[in-house]
Amino acid sequence: MIVLAIDTSTDAVSVAVSNSKQLLASAHVASDRRHAELLVPMIKNICEQADISMREIDVVGVDVGPGLFTGMRVGIATAKTISQALDVPIIGVSSLDILARSVATTDRVVLATIDARRGELYWAMYRNDVGPSIEVKPATVGLVSDCIVDLVDRGQSTLIVGNGAQRYRTSMSESLEATGLSIEWASEQLSQPSATVLAIITAELALHEQWQTATELQAVYLRAPDAEINWQSRNQPTQATL
Repeated sequence: MIVLAIDTSTDAVSVAVSNSKQLLASAHVASDRRHAELLVPMIKNICEQADISMREIDVVGVDVGPGLFTGMRVGIATAKTISQALDVPIIGVSSLDILARSVATTDRVVLATIDARRGELYWAMYRNDVGPSIEVKPATVGLVSDCIVDLVDRGQSTLIVGNGAQRYRTSMSESLEATGLSIEWASEQLSQPSATVLAIITAELALHEQWQTATELQAVYLRAPDAEINWQSRNQPTQATL
């Protein structure tokens, strides 16, 4: 089974091809909002490196977010197009699930985070004692302080991973220091979801036929796009001063 994995949920483009047993080729590029420009050539290049044709792809895995809206849309649209053109199934995986799986060997609770900008994080929590990266706190979005409250409420030793926590690491460390919680920070190299990890998850789900059609696949946004928030803010009626 040939798996094509596409991840564009952050400010990087990541693609990988595997045969469900091993990674055949992968690429990861910091995109600086050039997702649409980079993605298709990268897919062609890794297929050439893996010595396979697009027609040999059996399933497409794609990161469905949460993350950067523009990047997510590029990745999801491309994955849907390939799925429909090849008439193969598609599997959507959460960006937070991918991050958590990248550190699945820890026995700590895993806090996976994505930078949501505007001083907010996307986050979810996972445990590995009954299986790899079992979600115990569903994905949510909120202020960094809200995320810290969730950590304190759980009260367990935690491994924090993702570019959201990396961005606010200093302030989070200062806030958590007084709580006495045992906190470990994952390597900055793991701060973005990886298509190589996505390929592993996709292959596992495909073996159990946990896939969708391209028309069924939906992005996970958790909040309105920044452009929509900005538009609503500009168009809110101002209250007259009495």
